[in-house]
Amino acid sequence: MQTLITNDAIVFGLLIGIIAFTFYTSSIQSSFWQKFYQIIPSILVCYFLPGLLNSFHIISGEESKLYAVASKFLLPACLVYFTISIDFQALKKLGPKALIVFLAGSLGVMVGGPVSLWVVKTIWPEVLAGEVWRGLATIAGSWIGGSANQTALKEVFQPSPEVFSQAIAVDVITAELWLAVLLFGVARSAKLDKWLGADTSAVEEVKQKMEAEAAHQQSSLSVKDLMLVLFVGFGTTALAHACADIIVPFIETHYPDLKKFSLTSSSFWVISLVTLFGLALSQTKARQIERMGASQFGSLFLYILIATIGMQMNVISALDKPQLFLIGLIWMSFHAGFTLLAAYLVKAPFFFTAVGSQANVGGAASASVVAAAFHPSLASVGVLLAILGYALGTYCGYLTGLMMQWVNN
Repeated sequence: MQTLITNDAIVFGLLIGIIAFTFYTSSIQSSFWQKFYQIIPSILVCYFLPGLLNSFHIISGEESKLYAVASKFLLPACLVYFTISIDFQALKKLGPKALIVFLAGSLGVMVGGPVSLWVVKTIWPEVLAGEVWRGLATIAGSWIGGSANQTALKEVFQPSPEVFSQAIAVDVITAELWLAVLLFGVARSAKLDKWLGADTSAVEEVKQKMEAEAAHQQSSLSVKDLMLVLFVGFGTTALAHACADIIVPFIETHYPDLKKFSLTSSSFWVISLVTLFGLALSQTKARQIERMGASQFGSLFLYILIATIGMQMNVISALDKPQLFLIGLIWMSFHAGFTLLAAYLVKAPFFFTAVGSQANVGGAASASVVAAAFHPSLASVGVLLAILGYALGTYCGYLTGLMMQWVNN
């Protein structure tokens, strides 16, 4: 069937319109839209609506060059903006319990991925025939970091659009079910703290620190400030591409066997290097671009990326294999089990359990929502741990993907 709109300038305008519509409606205080976005996350809308346009041949993700441009330029810059704001000193102030619980949740994702794949492969081997693992491997990036990390792993493992569509469905639905469980637990946090034998004075201490160290208000920005933010993001992206152009041919010539580990993928090196460069820049004065709106640029680029990925989806085929949701449920149970076990062993309050889990699975937005459910001044704790997730998500997700590849073979 012939595609109705083939001009990428028009398609890009449609995608920006979808993103603007999503942000506008999610900010409306009417009961309908509030209930709607409680059930369907805004990020899923930005995947789903372009997917519908593609499914009904109004636009074509296969013919469009928008994703190729977005993944090459916007994705690396996005990762720089998310990692450059990490504050290791502030992380230390949270204390070891918060970090232990968070890292236990990350470990649960890394262990749960291969195990859940093996379980379902044993029951329904035909479901995982081919390279379904490539799409599922991207979920590891999402559940340790966020959508930016998932997109990064999509570039590394190269799942087909159909397989990636199925992975998105498993990711979002399973993650939202777990978020509902955590929010249910927030209202019963006192009983859970008692069961965990937790010392809640740590939460009070963190709350007081966050209230005392209120974030600096962002001043009005000049064109010079905006250009500085863009230079750091795209300059770092350029450096990563330059390094990748040297590294990849060297490995292809001298170590061709490393191709099975995706080490001959230019995308792998660009993504790995920009994350590393972002962490390095976070220890310099360059991290001050966060006050100039770096994370806002990162979020904007991320939503554009999500919309361009969505336009490659076939919404109808996304639910073709319902057995894959069993992988998601088993996988999430490992994350939940590791997180709760760590909290029990170190006697961490449920606050650190819930926020540490969402910093892994949900990213900054969900983690800050869960943290604010305990107290508004604690929202920044969720963001802080989520930034750590952005830093770890690509690397840990890549290792998880390799283990899933090994289980699948």
